[in-house]
Amino acid sequence: MPYEVDLAVRAEDALDELPPEGRQEVMERIAAALVRPREWPEPGGWHAAVVFGPRSWVSFTAFLGGIEVIDVGWAG
Repeated sequence: MPYEVDLAVRAEDALDELPPEGRQEVMERIAAALVRPREWPEPGGWHAAVVFGPRSWVSFTAFLGGIEVIDVGWAG
């Protein structure tokens, strides 16, 4: 089953401001979160999860068909 990723405006803005290496690392974190649906918070709830990388993080919430990325960060 293919999953869907939505990016909140805040996450889109943050990605636009990152240099290429930061954008790449954040996109890898989003992909890592997407392929692990058992680690998603309960769909449709008020809960969120955070996935950390070497120099990045991604916070997201879940819905039945995928995840919505709420915010991203990179410390590079």
